[in-house]
Amino acid sequence: MENSQNTEEEQLIIEGRNPVREAFRAGRTIDRLYVQDGLKDGPVLALVSKARKSDVIVTFVSKERLDEMSETGKHQGVVAQCAAYAYAEVEDLLERAREKGEAPFFFLLDDIEDPHNLGAIIRSANLMGAHGIIIPKRRAVGLTATVAKASAGALNYTPVARVANLSQTIEQLKKEGMWFVCADMDGELMYDLNLTGPIGVVIGNEGNGVSRLVKEKCDFTARIPMNGDIDSLNASVAAGVLGYEIVRQRMKKG
Repeated sequence: MENSQNTEEEQLIIEGRNPVREAFRAGRTIDRLYVQDGLKDGPVLALVSKARKSDVIVTFVSKERLDEMSETGKHQGVVAQCAAYAYAEVEDLLERAREKGEAPFFFLLDDIEDPHNLGAIIRSANLMGAHGIIIPKRRAVGLTATVAKASAGALNYTPVARVANLSQTIEQLKKEGMWFVCADMDGELMYDLNLTGPIGVVIGNEGNGVSRLVKEKCDFTARIPMNGDIDSLNASVAAGVLGYEIVRQRMKKG
């Protein structure tokens, strides 16, 4: 995967009909297209059609919302939110593992909305030797400038794939021989699980954890021991703790 050369200072919001059209034409990675409610003229409908053909999420919002997002005041009813870095494909992650001669080791993030958490997880995953991250397109943060900064440079080396459906992706990767474990308070103590081999670690939303549909696709649920007075860990910390237990088991097996 090749990351774009955008820096965190570069503008990640493109506004106005012609600039957005040119962004699509240039192949810019666009996470979401915001369109003013009620606009149905030809140029706007053409942008909406292009976005949907490109599998870009289209969100209809009020003019007031677009005014808040706009930096120029000339959005003309359309604002595109662009990724700071290019996304990889899931196959890129598998190929990365093959090239290293290692069993695949991925993190799958179920609706992580905090960019600092995503950046911290990418950073930890890189240091663990994980082969990449998989995130969903909807209800989750993308590769924003804040994520890039929080990753402390790891985003340059650890590919992130974005998929339409996390549950379906898990099913597809199971056909590649992968197993999946999700962090869950009701799971089995992580030290009692065999977490070696080709594995995907599923970390859930900061508030609600792993969604039911995704959890049902997992082979194991792992409980991180906690002896304090509160009942949950920050998502990036949970990813780090569980991920390093996998590293420990892999090193012991080796």
